[in-house]
Formats: sequence, C-alpha cells, structure tokens
Amino acid sequence: MVHPRQVPDHDLVARVAGSTGLSEAEAARVIGDVLAHYAEPLTDFVRRRHAALQLHGARNPEIYRTIAEELSQRLVAAPDLTERQLRRIIYG
Repeated sequence: MVHPRQVPDHDLVARVAGSTGLSEAEAARVIGDVLAHYAEPLTDFVRRRHAALQLHGARNPEIYRTIAEELSQRLVAAPDLTERQLRRIIYG
C-alpha cells in the first residue's frame, strides 16, 4: 500500500478531499489504496483472482475468460493473454 505521505499529487489530494468531504489525510489514504491496487503486478493479480474465483466454484475455462476480461478493463490494460499464458502464470 502507498503511504498517504507518499502520494505525490497534493492537488489531487485537495480535490478529492474537497469533493468528498474527507479530510486530506483520509483522501490521501484512499488515493494511496487506489494506486496500490493498480500497482499490483500482473502475475499477482492473475493468481489472486484465480484463487478467489476458484473458491467460489468457478471452473478454469470460465476463470480464464473472466480474468482476461478483467485485465482488458483495468485502468492501464494488460496485454492480451492467451489461456495458455494465464495457466503458466497460475501454475508455473
């Protein structure tokens, strides 16, 4: 997680605080959480989502489609990965 004091854009912190009613410290923490979410490495994201979807009973073909779709919708989209590439990330 990004520490609130490490959020570099103080104008962004002020804008989020002003538009949400959060204190600047709270706004910085929220921004830090969002930045940390998007900084998660691709392989960690794929493995985490695979485990979570598997826990809810999804089967691998459905999981691979779901993960591929989620990756394409991220703020900074990951490259298109084939089912084989996803399997290699998950299982090595």
